[in-house]
Amino acid sequence: MNDQTLAPETALAGITITETAAEKLGGVMAQKGLEGDQALRVFVQGGGCGGMQYGMTFDEVRDGDRVFSQHGLKVIVDETSLFYIDGASIDYVDNLMGGGFHIENPQAVSSCGCGSSFRTAQTHTGEEVGEKSCGY
Repeated sequence: MNDQTLAPETALAGITITETAAEKLGGVMAQKGLEGDQALRVFVQGGGCGGMQYGMTFDEVRDGDRVFSQHGLKVIVDETSLFYIDGASIDYVDNLMGGGFHIENPQAVSSCGCGSSFRTAQTHTGEEVGEKSCGY
């Protein structure tokens, strides 16, 4: 592991977690007894009608991860995912439809109505991404 992986940065360089989202996630972690080496992993994977999907889970730091700390919450992101969500903000929204996490991603050139699937202009390897249809 490199030094960057060992010590959390004091602010997220590429992702912003709102205080509301950090409090909600911290509460979930406390309820599940996830303390110590556990942190929120934010990631992107292929899938969904937009081509890419967001994911969040509780996990331990792995080699190559970027580690950040904001509002008392430790967040880990792998380098490939960071390419797709650089500049994104994660908030917790509670409305008539129920509560949930919302990701606002400036890298997304289009997204589905569900908000969990998106498309970027290029892949992390520099390839242009073609149009996908959500069927709406």
